Amino acid sequence: MAQLDRTLTIRQANEAFFWQFGRTSSELCGRTFSELVHPSVQQPLLRQFSGLIEGRRDRFATDVIAIGPDEETFTVPLTALMVRGGLPDESSIMVMMPNRDGETTESEVVAGRKKLLSEIDARILEGIAAGVSTVPLAARLYLSRQGVEYHVTCLLRKLRVPNRAALVSRAYSMGALKVGVWPPKVVESFVK
Repeated sequence: MAQLDRTLTIRQANEAFFWQFGRTSSELCGRTFSELVHPSVQQPLLRQFSGLIEGRRDRFATDVIAIGPDEETFTVPLTALMVRGGLPDESSIMVMMPNRDGETTESEVVAGRKKLLSEIDARILEGIAAGVSTVPLAARLYLSRQGVEYHVTCLLRKLRVPNRAALVSRAYSMGALKVGVWPPKVVESFVK
């Protein structure tokens, strides 16, 4: 459990919260909560928090991809609720995340700091995710049809998937594509 102020800065938390992220209270207190979650979930999570801050809701629950020790990612349910004081500056947000109980399962999610796409791969992935077929994508990127197919094949191998639909699905699950954005955009930290 952690207490955040209205700017989503961590003010205090219990030991289990610090343990999940593999950091001490001095390392986490004073940082914003969005620094602890994967880039792919930051924007949707900030929208949820703004609903709390603006008074449109009192609580929300969602699954988040968090970044733990050594850039290890893990998915955890999160419940946040607004605790209002007598004055607006007395309000705070309580964030509850169940303890992972020491599990160290290998996750398919890749931390956002891993640069695995070239600039052209990123543009092709965005096009595929938007449903653009090969020929229009080739024209848009000033490539030949075969050039696009070559890059698509390389992406399929790199992400170990059999087809374009699975490629888009894997990219979203890894956090390489931003959630809640249209047209699809690759998270910049994945681009070399």
